[in-house]
Amino acid sequence: MLKTQPLSYRLYAPADYPAAPVSSPLVLDSPHSGTTYPPDFAPAIDFGALRTAEDTWVDDLWSGALELGVPMVAAAFPRAYIDANRAADEIDALLLDAPWDGPVNETGKVKLGKGLIWRMLDDGTPLYDRKLSVAEVHHRIDACWKPYHQAVSQLLDAAHQRFGKVWHINCHSMPSVAGAYATDKPGLVHPDFVLGDRDGSTSAPAFREFVAAWLRAKGYNVTENDPYKGVELVRAFGNPAAGRHSLQIEVNRKLYMDEVTLRPHEGYARLQADLRGLSEALVAWMRGQVA
Repeated sequence: MLKTQPLSYRLYAPADYPAAPVSSPLVLDSPHSGTTYPPDFAPAIDFGALRTAEDTWVDDLWSGALELGVPMVAAAFPRAYIDANRAADEIDALLLDAPWDGPVNETGKVKLGKGLIWRMLDDGTPLYDRKLSVAEVHHRIDACWKPYHQAVSQLLDAAHQRFGKVWHINCHSMPSVAGAYATDKPGLVHPDFVLGDRDGSTSAPAFREFVAAWLRAKGYNVTENDPYKGVELVRAFGNPAAGRHSLQIEVNRKLYMDEVTLRPHEGYARLQADLRGLSEALVAWMRGQVA
C-alpha cells in the first residue's frame, strides 16, 4: 500500500502498517528518486538539466521487493532541492545570503558544491542565480529531510523490534562515467554495481558479501566500497553491533536507461527482475539469520 507524506516521501508498506508488525527483516529506502519539484525551488536552469540529479526509476526498479512484504521509503522531493543522503550540517556557505545559524561541516562534497543543498550539477552548472536565505534552508530541512529520516527510522525500528535484527538497503543509481563535479574521481568509468558499508562499519561483512556473490553469479561487475562507501543514511542507521545492518547499493544507469533521455531501454526488465530475485534471496537468507 502506498502512503504519502506531502512533499517529503512515499511509503510502500503493508496496508495495515503500522497497526500490524512488519513482515520482513529487510527495509529499503530510495532518497534520490523524487520528482515532485516544489514551487519555492526557483532554480536558474531548465527542468531537463535538473532531472539529471535524480536517481531516475530506482524506486520502481526495486518495486518487486514490495511483493515479498519488504517496505520501502522513497523520497518525493528531488535531490537537487535537498539531499536526504547528506548530513543536516553539510551546509554550503557559498549558497547563503547570511551566516548559517548552526553547526557547519564542510566536507569534501560541500567543497564540490554537493552538500545538503546543491550549488551545482555534476557538470559544474550552477543551480541558482541568487543566494538562498537561512530560512529557506531550514524550511527544506523541516519539510523534507527530517520527515524522510524519521520515516526510515520508524521502519527500521519496527523491523528490529520484531526480528531482533534488521537489514537496510539504501538504493541509488550512478552514471556510467563520473561527472566532473560528482566525486573526487571525475571521469571514472563505473562498474555495474557498487556496494558500500563504509568499510564494514555500517554492516557485518556477510550482508555485503552475500549481495556481491549473488550479483556476480548473475554476470554483473561488482566493486565493494570503491568508489562509493556509503554516505549519511547508512552512517546514521547502520550499527552492526546492535543487529542493524545498512548497505548502500549503487546501480549503473547504463544497465536500464538512456542517460540522455532518461527513458528505460531493453535492459530495464532484466534488471528489475534481477533485483526482485536478489530481494527474494536476501529475505530467505535473513530469515535464516533470525530463526
